[in-house]
Amino acid sequence: MKLQKFLTPLAFALGLTAAGAASAQTLTMGVRGGPESMDPHFSALGPHAEAAKHIFDTLVWSGTDLQIEPGLATSWTPVDEDTWEFKLREGVKFHDGSDFDAEDVKFSIERIPVVTGPTTTAIYVRRVASVEIIDPYTIHINTDGQAATLPNDFIRLFIVSSEAAADFSTPETAAEGFNSGAATIGTGPYKYVGWEPKGDLVLERNDDYWRGMGAWQTVIRKEIPNDSSRLAALKAGQVDVINYVSSVDYLALERDSNIDAVKGDSVYIMNLQLDQRADTPLVRAIDGSDLDENPFRDLKVRQAIDHAIDRQTMVDIVLEGLGKPANQMMPPGFFGSSESIPMPEYDPAKAKALLAEAGYPDGFQVDLYCTADRLPGDGAICQGLGQMLTQAGIKTNVNAISKTVYFPAQARLEYSMFMNGWGTLTGEASYTLGGLAHTNNPDVKLGAYNRIEYTNDDVDKLLQTGAQMMDADERRATYEQAMEKVMADKAYISLVQLQTVWGAKAGMLQFDPRFDEDTLAFFITPAS
Repeated sequence: MKLQKFLTPLAFALGLTAAGAASAQTLTMGVRGGPESMDPHFSALGPHAEAAKHIFDTLVWSGTDLQIEPGLATSWTPVDEDTWEFKLREGVKFHDGSDFDAEDVKFSIERIPVVTGPTTTAIYVRRVASVEIIDPYTIHINTDGQAATLPNDFIRLFIVSSEAAADFSTPETAAEGFNSGAATIGTGPYKYVGWEPKGDLVLERNDDYWRGMGAWQTVIRKEIPNDSSRLAALKAGQVDVINYVSSVDYLALERDSNIDAVKGDSVYIMNLQLDQRADTPLVRAIDGSDLDENPFRDLKVRQAIDHAIDRQTMVDIVLEGLGKPANQMMPPGFFGSSESIPMPEYDPAKAKALLAEAGYPDGFQVDLYCTADRLPGDGAICQGLGQMLTQAGIKTNVNAISKTVYFPAQARLEYSMFMNGWGTLTGEASYTLGGLAHTNNPDVKLGAYNRIEYTNDDVDKLLQTGAQMMDADERRATYEQAMEKVMADKAYISLVQLQTVWGAKAGMLQFDPRFDEDTLAFFITPAS
């Protein structure tokens, strides 16, 4: 199985001395990003979901290798062309002692589209037409046609208490209810104690957790965005484990016997996105005057940009080796990735020739936006990208900014050229291509993250057809075709697949790095 070959987990043991012997009872984590609120349904961003997984369970679980496993649902089966039956786990309690049952699943599914923020979580329930409770532990999900990947979509379907969240399920009340703790009642491994935005999230162990009791009585997740400060906190003993060790620090830590640093492949691919609207706001002629048309609508310009990017140098120099060149929007081996897509050739002379053929012999200028605090090396990649494009004749003004500013502006379609990471968290192509590459069409609930107005009728047809194919081989082949067409159009240009590094004091902890980069306290244990 191709995916399994690629996703061999990299287990590692990090020695133990946990912030003293404080230690066996308290785990203090230094994380680069935290939640945007305590409502698990508000945002689809990774740090938000990572924090939510400590408190809330999902209906279907995504394992270390991103293969789906039972979560609060113990099994799932299609019962007809547009209905899935989910059997629910019995005996599960919410943190307030109430029973989990089908009412909570139905409530959570119907709540998501109402309270989601701009980085929408509605993509996880987009195929749901209605929910029918058969009995307290059996539920039927009726879909808008055949939905072969529905269980995969539910890996981010966080289940909240229908009783605790009843009064906090509108856009006006959700933040108040969840941030105060009144509605922050899950079935997960830890109970909510308190949260300070951009600060600490404090959790207490759920001793009755259905998977078993976690190793830590108290978990503190300290949000420390600055990479150097996070590492300094680890070295000073203020935290026990950190995520997203920078590439520069990783090289230094390899010579530091006091710190264990281990890297693992990431599901995240950095993609450059080029606005396809007729009028785009942040592109100008070299002299600053207006252009007659959006140059990114010309395939030759997009090909020129592709040839201007030296992916290997980006990996070797910008990321200090912590990455791999990428030629498509998913890692190799994922369901729907194509082995037929070639690695783009770095050829700056060809890039300039293509720009001239497209009518831009003197190039043009553009403002490039990206995140600087979300994924490892995002700001550095952006700077490197700007230099490469400028050398090819596209004067690029780089704006590496906070994700809290970047994503809302991206959702408002304020950018002409932008770059951010995307992880295929479900392990299959409908999640990525259906969100990014299908025409944004609420009627078919596809294209919710297509913020460049990219449209290819053939791609749309393939994605809609693939979503209804219950035969896995046929569905894989259909998605491979769609991926090949999207990458040939070059409105999305994939750059690098990231690798992630965690650090901890030597001999302290053990856990398996996850492909989705999550750092989850329940799965971290003291080294024995």
